[in-house]
Amino acid sequence: MPLDDVVVGMSWLGRRAGWLRVHLMCAGWGEECVMGNFYERTSHRLYEFVVFVTAPVCGVLLVALNVRPQSVEVAMPDAIKVCWEFGLIVVGVAGLLGMFWPGQLGTGLGIELAAVLMLGAIAAMYVVAVLAVAGGQAVVAASFVGAVAVGSWLRSAEIVRSLRLLIRLHQAGADPCPEGQT
Repeated sequence: MPLDDVVVGMSWLGRRAGWLRVHLMCAGWGEECVMGNFYERTSHRLYEFVVFVTAPVCGVLLVALNVRPQSVEVAMPDAIKVCWEFGLIVVGVAGLLGMFWPGQLGTGLGIELAAVLMLGAIAAMYVVAVLAVAGGQAVVAASFVGAVAVGSWLRSAEIVRSLRLLIRLHQAGADPCPEGQT
């Protein structure tokens, strides 16, 4: 996209809110992105926050207590089981790190993107294991854990869209997050 077609406008929505609204008009169509400091970026995604807090707790309990769900024991080879357990820990820590990243917004979003993609993969692994072992009796568990996987992949699409917007803003010479606002 040529930089001549990009018009950027920024406006503050109040000191108390701390929000920076960025308007990006590209070749006749508009796109808007609302960005704030790390508190505002995370306070509206409590579900994601709770999942990222719960994942490492589950992983640590699985490792410390040396227990696994029966479906995981039966359906996954030993190396995959260990990766799955430690993956839960890594996903949670990386996800929280990405959500609360104090530096550049793009870096935090990139870390969060890696975490949600990995969370989606780990949840999908569990869904396959549950369905392979329990079959139709696992419909409820597979549906709920499958929803976590799908939600993770949808969130990753949102993050990719936000990262693309940040790139376009940078190419246009605008800084959506001035120093001290990230």
